[in-house]
Amino acid sequence: MSLRSLLNILLIVAFWIVGGNCDASSDTEIIKKLLGKGYDWRVRPPGINLTIPGTHGAVIVYVNMLIRSISKIDDVNMEYSVQLTFREEWVDGRLAYGFPGDSTPDFLILTAGQQIWMPDSFFQNEKQAHKHDIDKPNVLIRIHRDGRILYSVRISMVLSCPMHLQYYPMDVQTCLIDLASYAYTENDIEYRWKKTDPVQLKKGLHSSLPSFELNNVDTTLCTSKTNTGTYSCLRTVLELRRQFSYYLLQLYIPSTMLVIVSWVSFWLDRGAVPARVTLGVTTLLTMTTQASGINAKLPPVSYTKAIDVWIGACLTFIFGALLEFAWVTYISSRSFYKRNKNCSSRNSLLIETKQALIIPNTVVAQFPEHPEEVEMGLAQAPDVWIRQSGNGKTVSRVNGHINHNNDEAAELIIFDAKHKNRRFVWWTNFRNIRLIRWIRNRLNVDDNAKRADLISRVLFPTLFVCFNFVYWTKYSQYHAPEAK
Repeated sequence: MSLRSLLNILLIVAFWIVGGNCDASSDTEIIKKLLGKGYDWRVRPPGINLTIPGTHGAVIVYVNMLIRSISKIDDVNMEYSVQLTFREEWVDGRLAYGFPGDSTPDFLILTAGQQIWMPDSFFQNEKQAHKHDIDKPNVLIRIHRDGRILYSVRISMVLSCPMHLQYYPMDVQTCLIDLASYAYTENDIEYRWKKTDPVQLKKGLHSSLPSFELNNVDTTLCTSKTNTGTYSCLRTVLELRRQFSYYLLQLYIPSTMLVIVSWVSFWLDRGAVPARVTLGVTTLLTMTTQASGINAKLPPVSYTKAIDVWIGACLTFIFGALLEFAWVTYISSRSFYKRNKNCSSRNSLLIETKQALIIPNTVVAQFPEHPEEVEMGLAQAPDVWIRQSGNGKTVSRVNGHINHNNDEAAELIIFDAKHKNRRFVWWTNFRNIRLIRWIRNRLNVDDNAKRADLISRVLFPTLFVCFNFVYWTKYSQYHAPEAK
């Protein structure tokens, strides 16, 4: 390599080093000049509306944010956590240092300890908040040559979110992020949303929540009026729909199965008292425990929630099945003691029935040819035939008239006189309907306790299906209330 080439290389390196030092020195000198004597960071800059004399109007602050994550949506405390990158942009003419096309840098970045005036923004519904300082403070302050300031910071906050739980767990909640100035009224600071993409969402945020889904994000204004003045305010509206699949698998399906299991007692024999009692009490206690676990995750509100209606209905059906067994046991015991009482009475026997009852080995006389007349109480047949003994002879008394025709076979015939002439013809027509006749044949059992079980096998599932139809029709059509 020639000496001339070596000198050229050294000159290029020297110019590069000197030029780099000059640039660095230039940035430092610009910042020192801007923040030096004559600049007071405690005084807000003038506005940009030159038509307004004096301070030229309020400082226009353009806001946009990037929502990084939403987590810990707490139903009990009615709050949620959010992490976001918050950005503000405004113009401070006192910090302008260049003109378009000159050699000055496009922007300068301030470091820690270099203070400029910034809006005193705060979040109105914030409970707790902190800035991130790892590895360095996550703060950016950028000054452009025309005096435009960009302030960006990454913060995490716990925000209040009043919830309406009437339709829980099929509810849609509206959570807010309200931003306003704490000290400056709208005459000093006016907040505006950035025209393009005022609120950005990190990719995958819509489906990243464990129990909610982010349906929609909207922006609006929320100017607040207090005793100290009117303050400009910006509002971010987050519409969160609760994920229903968790509650379907953990609550609705298990509780439905418990209700169905309680119906198994209708198919057990009424004599299986331990089995039916154990089944009813176990399902009732299990449902109560499940209800307590659900209510422990919710605040003690004064109104009725959708989950309360469901749990209450399931408890009612299970408790109703237990009461049905108690009723069956009562009917069975009553019939048993009544039958024993009738058998112990030899001189008097009274049997009430809708039809004529003939004790075996008896002779029936003067009964009508059409049995339905007997059933309806329209026949003119004798009411009571009874065997009596008088003066050593056996006689038959028919409705108080003595029959001297000794008939050893005729002991007792009882016809229920109370049902005579108390029915109407339309009742006969109703009973002759094919469907009604089929149901009567199915339920035409002598044991009233067994009849109660047969009715419960159909009645309980039918009522539960009707309840489900009404419940899902009402609570599946929920819309989020408007934010106020």
